[in-house]
Parts: sequence; C-alpha cells; structure tokens
Amino acid sequence: MILIKQLILIAIPTIFLIADLVFAQDRLPPLPSESLTTEQAAAVAELVEMRGYGPRGPWVPLLRSPEVLNRARAMGDYLRFNSSLPPRLSEFVILMTAREWTQPYEWYAHHQIALDVGVSLEIVNALAEGRPLEGLAEDEAVLYAFFTELNRDKGISDATYAQALEMFGEKGVIDTVGIIGYYTMLAMTMNTARTPAPGSAEPPLQQL
Repeated sequence: MILIKQLILIAIPTIFLIADLVFAQDRLPPLPSESLTTEQAAAVAELVEMRGYGPRGPWVPLLRSPEVLNRARAMGDYLRFNSSLPPRLSEFVILMTAREWTQPYEWYAHHQIALDVGVSLEIVNALAEGRPLEGLAEDEAVLYAFFTELNRDKGISDATYAQALEMFGEKGVIDTVGIIGYYTMLAMTMNTARTPAPGSAEPPLQQL
C-alpha cells in the first residue's frame, strides 16, 4: 500500500507536466509551402512584398484564412507604421495590449522596439510584471487612462475622452482605438492558436 501511494505521488506531477506540455502545443503551426492553396500562396507573396518577410507570429495562424490575413496586414500597414501617434506612443499602446492579453509573441516582437523608440525601461518593467504604471509623461498618462477604461469598462468616460481629444485630436483618438483593437485581434488569434514566441524577451512578460 505504501508503494502504491508513493507511485501515485510520483505519477500526479508527471500527469500535470504532460498536460502543461499539451496545453502549450502550437495548435496552428506553420503550413508546408507545398500544401498551400492558391489563395494562401498569393497571401504569402503579398506579405513578403509588403513586409519583406514570410509568415511568422500572427501571420502563421491567420494564413488559414488568407483573406483575413490580407485585410489584417493592410490595416497593420497603417496602424503599425503610419498612424498619427508617434512610435513611442503607438509602441506603448501595443505593449499595454500584449500585457492585457498576456501575449508572449506580441511582447517579444515589440518590447525592444518600444525601448528603442523611447518608452522607458521602468514602464516596460512595470508592464512586464503587471504593476501599476507610475512616472508617466502627460501623453502616456492619457493613453494609459484611455486604454485602461476601454478594456476595463468597455467605454471611455467624458473626462478621459476630453483629455484624449485635446491631446491627440479626433484622428488620434480613432487611431488609438484602431491600434488597441488591431493588436487585440492579433493577441486573440495567437492565444487561440497558442503561437509560441521564438525566443525569450528581457524583461520577460510575467504570467499574472
């Protein structure tokens, strides 16, 4: 009886370890090039032409629906590279979205970019650890309040809207909503697919 109990105690952690490994498995891994449909191959070619690289990150699961990939890529061409928010602020919003969804690939892809364009290491560390943000610049504080209310309350208070409108104008408000929505969609896609990050980030995104 003692031996059986010992075996059970050994087996239970093993079962949970196997379950964790199964849960972590990429549900929608890269598709072999020879298996692509005509529409998928065309979407890959357009992605390479517009971005200079083939499917990686969110584009891997999105390739299952090539028209969704095409439309998402086109929206990202504007929201990532040409929105009315300067890179420091757009990358700040992207990192807040990665934190909101605990999305490792999104964090991996953008945390260093955010640092390079001027988001402070203190802010990045606080986001990574899930701590409240302090010491924000005025424009960052407005975006933080805007992002927090939109995700927590599913709307924006009059006071926060007025601040965002004064700071960024109507176009900036809509571009901010667009960036949040776009990167939320990518995060949801990768969380559904369990898309892995290709490496580790520093600081790493903590599980909350």
